[in-house]
Amino acid sequence: MCAMWVQPTGGALGADVYGVDLSQPVSDETFQKILDAWGEHLVLRFSGQKLDDPTLMKFSARFGELDRAPVLAADRDNKDTAATADVIDWIAVISNLKKDGKPVGGLGSYELVWHTDMSYNPLPPRASLLYALEVPPDGGNTGFLNMYAAYETLPDKLKRAVEGKTCIHDSSRNSAGELRRGFQTTHDVTKTPGAVHPLVRLHPVTQKKALFLGRRPGAYVHGLSVEESEELLNAIWAHATQERFAWYQKWRIGDLLMWDNRCVMHRRDAFDESLRRVMHRTQIVGEPVLAG
Repeated sequence: MCAMWVQPTGGALGADVYGVDLSQPVSDETFQKILDAWGEHLVLRFSGQKLDDPTLMKFSARFGELDRAPVLAADRDNKDTAATADVIDWIAVISNLKKDGKPVGGLGSYELVWHTDMSYNPLPPRASLLYALEVPPDGGNTGFLNMYAAYETLPDKLKRAVEGKTCIHDSSRNSAGELRRGFQTTHDVTKTPGAVHPLVRLHPVTQKKALFLGRRPGAYVHGLSVEESEELLNAIWAHATQERFAWYQKWRIGDLLMWDNRCVMHRRDAFDESLRRVMHRTQIVGEPVLAG
């Protein structure tokens, strides 16, 4: 096997990692190089991988304790996925397939808004790893945002406005806007269920500041009127989601992407619902969100 090497995407974030077969044990030396590349580029892509669920979980666990898969909006039938009973709690199946009218996995074929994975939890995952088993020939691309750069380029007025502020991260709906099982619609954003986090977080490893926004729907900034909160959030989101901070992944079977959930947001393009798309995702338990 050739030695590992890293090629940046040329975008605001992201890099390809070559020369690593993740179906085989990864040496400590190579893993350290992966960690270093991840810290520098925020999103890493490993192409041409052939991974089963236990191998995906084993590699993911090198980055920390595995987090449980999130609550879905609907029950799923697991028989048509590679996930087996002993891993189903740890593998989130992202799929548009259905069997007997019941979703096989979650999130369908529609557009997913910009979001931070599971930020509605008190300890949001530090990382997410997403592996492509089946992908359509077109559509379903995933975009990523560099939230370090978004914070660093905030106009002075906005930077002052977000300082010391905290925000509710809605736990009732997923990134497709679907209501999760066990939740009811909340019409008053001041009563949105979910964890409260600082709008600016300090990365525990790099010690850099990043915007930490979660999802736009259902968000509310504590200490402000609803009108003031909406105005501030609209301004922050308009700035943070500019294309200059983004890079997009066009999926191929065997791609494994991992991103730093503490300083990266992502979204998904819609795709033809008649085409098959199956992805398996792991999450790594995070740490307390420190105010930046």
